[in-house]
Order: sequence, then C-alpha cells, then structure tokens
Amino acid sequence: MKNIVILISGRGSNMQAIVDAQIAGARIAAVIANRPDAAGLAWAAERGIATVGLDHKQFASREAFDERLASEIDAFAPDLVVLAGFMRILTPAFTARYEGRMLNIHPSLLPSFPGLHTHQRAIDMGCKVAGCTVHFVTAELDHGPIVAQGVVPVLDDDTEAALANRVLALEHQLYPQAVRQFVAGELQVNGSRVSGVAASQADASLMVPAPR
Repeated sequence: MKNIVILISGRGSNMQAIVDAQIAGARIAAVIANRPDAAGLAWAAERGIATVGLDHKQFASREAFDERLASEIDAFAPDLVVLAGFMRILTPAFTARYEGRMLNIHPSLLPSFPGLHTHQRAIDMGCKVAGCTVHFVTAELDHGPIVAQGVVPVLDDDTEAALANRVLALEHQLYPQAVRQFVAGELQVNGSRVSGVAASQADASLMVPAPR
C-alpha cells in the first residue's frame, strides 16, 4: 500500500477525483492546504481523511513555510506527493526533497503556456487544441518529465471559462490515471523523459471530441 499526500489551495476538485477513483494499492494518507479555510479540507475530513491547514501567511519566508510543510508531509510517510491546485511556487530544496515522487497537473499542453491564464493565452494564439499535462515536479516552474497529456479542441467561439471547464473535466480523468500508474510502479524517470507509459498510452493520453 502506497501512501499519498495531496496538497491543495481551494476546493481541490482534482483531489476529489483522485479520492473518488479508489485507486488499488493507494491510501490517501492526508490532504494538506496552505489555506486553513480551503473548502477541500472539509470535503476530505468528511471522508475520514486526515487534514492539515497550514497558513503560508504566518511564515516569515517561503523557505520557512516549505520547511514546515515538508515536516507535515513527512509525518504521513508519503510514497507520493500530489499537487492538486496547490497555488504556491515551491523552493528548490522542497522539490529536491520529493524528486521523482511528486506530481503536478498543469492546464496546458506543456511546454506551451507555463504559468497562469493558460486558456486565454491558447485562445489568443489561435491554438486549435488545448489540454492538460501531468508531470513530475522539478525546481523549474511547470517543467519536469511529462507523464501524460490530454487534449481538447479549441472552438471558434470559445471563451476562457468554457475552455477551462472542458480542460478541467479532462484533468479529472487524466490525473487519477497517472497516479494509478505511479502506484502500480509503471513510471520510470530517465532524464527528461518518463518511460513505461507506452504500454498504456491509450489510457494515459485522452482526446475529447468537439461537441456537436
């Protein structure tokens, strides 16, 4: 059984999707938020999952917060740390601590559009497709070896909100699959690439058709 600690900042819809997936061989050991009022904490607690609210505003520096956060995470002996809408830039020391066992999902097809406002940027650039990327976390923001990607079409009349909703629905499919692969020992990081994905590529990469 592999212990998973999930980090959130808000309602944690991807956290909920992972919990609801009931992944074989996985135990959601804890959900930790950098906002004590994060709605996802109450959702997790109602399901008997340990929760921790750790207010980043109470720490003098990013390094001090990350050190305390790591201490809270390590108390649950995690095999995997999952960032699920955790809106904090992590320090290099923190990312190095969990190298090869920390995943993130980003709402674009990396390496395109790292950072914020990904959906509007895709629309503004005239992209024909958009999507999301699950990747291992490194010190460089929204980089790291790619585990899986899912794709949706960008429609001619798309708004940022409409595209974001379609991509989020896709995230809820893709992220639990990637976590399942990690738990099953199917992912191996070799430099900038993740091997072991090809055998289950049909499951790991998704294409959502345009609505009729």
